[in-house]
Amino acid sequence: MKKTLALALTTVTLALTGAVAAQAADLANSAPAPSYEESDVRDGVKIGYLECEVGGGVGYVLGSAKEIDCTFKSTVGAERTDRYTGAVRKMGVDLGFTTRGKLVWAVLAPTAGYHQGSLSGLYQGASVEATVGAGVGANVLVGGTSGSIHLQTISVTGQLGLNLAATGTSVTLTAAN
Repeated sequence: MKKTLALALTTVTLALTGAVAAQAADLANSAPAPSYEESDVRDGVKIGYLECEVGGGVGYVLGSAKEIDCTFKSTVGAERTDRYTGAVRKMGVDLGFTTRGKLVWAVLAPTAGYHQGSLSGLYQGASVEATVGAGVGANVLVGGTSGSIHLQTISVTGQLGLNLAATGTSVTLTAAN
C-alpha cells in the first residue's frame, strides 16, 4: 500500500513537473497573470486575479510556513488593485528549500462587483509541488469569507529551489491598508 501510494505521488509530481516546468520559471520571474477563458469560469464571473509573491523557506519534513504578499487586480470596470498579506502553512511531506515563488488565482463573483478586503480569510486544502531549479505546484483550496466573492478552487504555483511536497495546506489572507 505504501509503495503504491508513493509511486502514485511520484508519478503525479513528475507529470506536473514535466508538463509545465518552463511555465514555472516564467511564473517565478514575474510573468503576467494567466489568461483565463470565460468557459473555464463556471461558478461565477471572473472579476480579476490575485497574484501572490511567496517568500522562500525550508521544508522541515513535516511542514513549512512562508509569508505571502498579494495583489488583487480587477479585470472588469475600473482597474482596481488591492493588497493582502498572509501566510502559507503546509503540514505533510515537505522536503527541500525554495528561494521565492509566485501563486496565481482567478477571483470569481456571482456578479461583476468587488469590495475592498473581500478576499480576506482562511483557505484550506491540499498542495503538490516539485522543484528542481524551477518548479511547479498545484493547490486545491477552498474557504475565505462567508461573502460571495471567492478564489478559484485550483491555483498554480511556480517557484525556484529544490523541493518536493505533498501536504495539507492553509492560506491566510488579511487585507493590507
